[in-house]
Amino acid sequence: MRILLSAYACEPGVGSEPEVGWRWAVELAGLGHEVWVLTRTNNRPAIEKGLATLAGDAKPRFLYYDLPGWAGWWKKGRRGIHLYYLLWQWGARRVAQAAHAEIRFERIHHVTLVSARQPSFLGSLGVPFAFGPAGGGERAPFRLRVGYGARAWVEELLRDGLNALVRFDPLLRRTYRAARQIYVTSAESRRFVPARDRAKTAISLAIGFDVAAPSPPAVRPSGDGLRLLYVGRFLDLKGMHLGLPAFAAFAGANPEARLTLLGDGPDKTHWQRMVERLGLTGKVIWRDWTAREKLDAVYAEHDLFFFPSLRDSGGLVVLEAMAQGLPVVCLDRGGPGVIVDASAGRAVGTEGRDRKAVIAGLAEALGELERDPALRARLSEGARARVHAFTWAEKVARIMAEA
Repeated sequence: MRILLSAYACEPGVGSEPEVGWRWAVELAGLGHEVWVLTRTNNRPAIEKGLATLAGDAKPRFLYYDLPGWAGWWKKGRRGIHLYYLLWQWGARRVAQAAHAEIRFERIHHVTLVSARQPSFLGSLGVPFAFGPAGGGERAPFRLRVGYGARAWVEELLRDGLNALVRFDPLLRRTYRAARQIYVTSAESRRFVPARDRAKTAISLAIGFDVAAPSPPAVRPSGDGLRLLYVGRFLDLKGMHLGLPAFAAFAGANPEARLTLLGDGPDKTHWQRMVERLGLTGKVIWRDWTAREKLDAVYAEHDLFFFPSLRDSGGLVVLEAMAQGLPVVCLDRGGPGVIVDASAGRAVGTEGRDRKAVIAGLAEALGELERDPALRARLSEGARARVHAFTWAEKVARIMAEA
């Protein structure tokens, strides 16, 4: 099949959205499709280096486009990134139209930016059009924001307002109407799609994972308390205003338990104050960011991965922990709620539950896993197995089977 992939962000080896664009291109080509990728001109040096490392002849080809140089100043510091992106999409349509006249694409698929709030104009070219996976519709319920710091409250309220407005964006609504298939990252983002277009909408994470041979699990001395690990940015939306009280309740009955918080972020001071207020000093261990190649050793030092995030459309760090055999305790929201099932951990329910009930649910999940080492062992193996459902190869092949 001749496929045009729209990937504003597309670079190998840098992670995040650029990696999404690159991996879609490589995986589609590997399936035997004739793949053309429409992306930004400034991605070209990294792409050409990446192409040189690919073996065989099944490689994607690229079409490059960018706005005039004078427009670049507008998005510096991300102040005008949304307008710049909108204008890029408009110009990219003309490039795609010219390429289609020559190549005759059989499918057009928009993959980046991974945003359910930004339109694409490629659905108007008369070619079967797919959109996504896209995220951004995830929302932390008001009742579970109690305990946020001031910064997080302001940020979340502004985001709520933006999401409310874009529902009426005629360009976005036209994008959804034109798409033959829509993919969103979670049930919450599916509700973001207009009701008339939800029947053609499916859930699929935007991220993928490469499963490597896992390191053997560390054997810790018997008698130690449960070792919990969080890896990520220190942001209140990551749910530690729920997670820390839950850990405090759990640690009250399990005084040898420890929670490691690895990362950094603007809400670190707020988290430190919560630790002090809850009497967890000495039970919570703070660790700075570490190199990716050293993280596997950190995972091996712990028993569980604790990730009570309220709105993560992805959750790559959850997959990384599971690949190392760590059962996960999280909330049933966003990407982690999609990833973690009963074979790999516990996704604590939030629907209709207030802050107190969710905290109790997290503490109960920790207690269940602490009391039953055999269950932890089964969940460890289940976590390793579950990761295989989220590989890049599986995800791309599954979506293409639905084309």
